Amino acid sequence: MVIIITVSITKKERSMKKLILLRHAKSSWKDLSINDFDRPLNKRGKRDIPIIAKKFLSRNIKLDIIISSSAKRTLDTAKIFAETIESGTNILQKDELYEASSHKILKFINQIDNIYNNVMIVCHNPGITNLANCLSDFLIDNIPTAGIVGFTFDNNWDAIKENSCSFLFFDYPKKHFR
Repeated sequence: MVIIITVSITKKERSMKKLILLRHAKSSWKDLSINDFDRPLNKRGKRDIPIIAKKFLSRNIKLDIIISSSAKRTLDTAKIFAETIESGTNILQKDELYEASSHKILKFINQIDNIYNNVMIVCHNPGITNLANCLSDFLIDNIPTAGIVGFTFDNNWDAIKENSCSFLFFDYPKKHFR
């Protein structure tokens, strides 16, 4: 006996997009001669990203692209995240996301090609926290290092604006070390 199950997906469900914001992991201040842009991750940062990435995997979100600030700590965060989830997702580095304001990050997001449905942005505070707080009615005091926030919306990228997204999740490493 063969049982056929048909699952109907509405047009709205097909068009839902997800925006994932990831703050870079903890960086090293060990060598003060290194400029801010070139600071690497420290031991805790390298430990925390795989933890957050594995938790992200349980959400069953397949990333289409990861877009990262071109600073060393954000690129390293993006690379470790992508390796941990074994997604083969391309990482695009963008200079304009380095220490960008929430307004600048949003302007960048509004220019993302609509062929992408699930996009991760990896960048810095305070811009990433301020952006997260303007996208939905869920408020976050501060996205800690390696903190991740997810949103969904049913429009094109150029339509994202203040309070246009629905909050999905907020996770951070210290939540798992109590």
